Amino acid sequence: MMTKEAVLDQTPGVRRRASMPLGVSPVVAIVAVLAAAIAALPLLYLLIQASSRGLDTVVEEIWQRRTFDLVLRSLSLAFVVTALSLVVGVCSAFFIVRTNLPGYRIFAVALVLPLAMPSYVAAYAWISWVPSLAGFWGAVLVLTSISFPFVFLPVAASLRRIDARQEDVARSLGLTSRHVAFRLTLRQIRPAATAGALMVGLYALSDFGAVATMRFESFTWVIFGAYRAGFNPTRAAILSLALVAISIIFVWLELVVRGDGRAAKVGAGVSRAPNRLKLGPSRFPAAALLSVVVVVTLAIPFVLVLRWFFEAADSGIDSGEIFGAMRQTVFVSFLATVGAVFFAVPAAVLAARVKARWAQSTERTVFVIHALPGIVIGLAVVYLGIRLVPSMYQRLPMLIFAYVVLFMSLAVGSVRASVEISPVALEDSAQSLGLSRFAVFRKMTLPLARPGIMAGAALVFLTVMKELPATILLRPTGMDTLATELWNRTSVADYAAASPYALVLILVAAVPAALLTFTRETR
Repeated sequence: MMTKEAVLDQTPGVRRRASMPLGVSPVVAIVAVLAAAIAALPLLYLLIQASSRGLDTVVEEIWQRRTFDLVLRSLSLAFVVTALSLVVGVCSAFFIVRTNLPGYRIFAVALVLPLAMPSYVAAYAWISWVPSLAGFWGAVLVLTSISFPFVFLPVAASLRRIDARQEDVARSLGLTSRHVAFRLTLRQIRPAATAGALMVGLYALSDFGAVATMRFESFTWVIFGAYRAGFNPTRAAILSLALVAISIIFVWLELVVRGDGRAAKVGAGVSRAPNRLKLGPSRFPAAALLSVVVVVTLAIPFVLVLRWFFEAADSGIDSGEIFGAMRQTVFVSFLATVGAVFFAVPAAVLAARVKARWAQSTERTVFVIHALPGIVIGLAVVYLGIRLVPSMYQRLPMLIFAYVVLFMSLAVGSVRASVEISPVALEDSAQSLGLSRFAVFRKMTLPLARPGIMAGAALVFLTVMKELPATILLRPTGMDTLATELWNRTSVADYAAASPYALVLILVAAVPAALLTFTRETR
């Protein structure tokens, strides 16, 4: 008698999670494990630093009332920002990808651009206009406005990958287009939405610029102060480990909400592009609603930057310095994106295709590290780098390594969501025809996961461009990026001089956003 697994294996179009012998090349598994090991290196530094004064110090610091208050404040901020980002990101992606929304291509680019806005610039834009925003809700506004693209990008990529023939079958059974959208389509984007929500939550926990400018005391503000003001690395390391514990909870919640990510494919052959849902009279109210989102998240900070720019133009702008910083920024962002995607793709494929606990742990380790502030990652790389490869300190490879550790997780979530909605039966069929597992990975898995890979690469590139603490600590002598030049000027409140760098940062970020939006998947 055939087992249930054997029947599933021989049923065309059924997607299942493959076991290790059938699903993943050993090379892919090795690189995925290496990615987790690289991501876990900062934990080694934190454990060494936190235990330097003994276990009693760790327990005393953790059980203080102020630490408990920090946990509540940071969790409240992260949960509210995540919930709002989910609503904005999922709704925006659905309207842009699956409806006949007027100007959907323009909205698709405009809704990605807030990701390129440094949090401290966006925060100052709002607080200089509405000073009463300082505090919790000001931090919520700024973090939501710059982090909802973490949800929007992977969800939009997932929506483009869903086989529209499933929706045709549902309609043939009597469901209306709106019922199909809510009962079928939105359920299938759950892995992408939860991956994006996890990124938002971890980003809210790790951001420093917005909470510092809005004067909202969170974990990152206190950790940064422990390093800079009193230079108390032990306390900072202990609080960072508490932040790691919180991020583990976030990763566990994402795993529970995500489910097993199973999907089905109707029939054989390639997928058909979906028809756009006709909104009818509600087209223009929907466009107006998205316009409000664009104004709040992009237009207001951008207009203020432009005002500063015109003030700077009156006193002269050094275009040579600006373009030099732009070249350096694009160069290091490109290298970091290549490195992060190289390690993220195997980790994502392993997590999507292998159910074993060790395989799932590789992805979770990568995610957990994303909650650590950039200054912690930077100091960890400095600490370990000086002891292991001292000749690389303040050299480009060490900076790129820190970027990979920081932002690898941005690509993992998008790629995994894309792989999970790809039929594994196609990969098994290719292997049964004689292709090696690595050849299947190269010729089948990677093309099927391309939307998620592109979305992940865009997220990494845009985020690396504005990374500050790790860049300041590890950049080679004489190397200036747009973010460091921007910070040097905003830190002394010279916003007019900083505005050209902020403006160029936004305009450069528009290029990958546009490429991501207008590149269609070949089906």
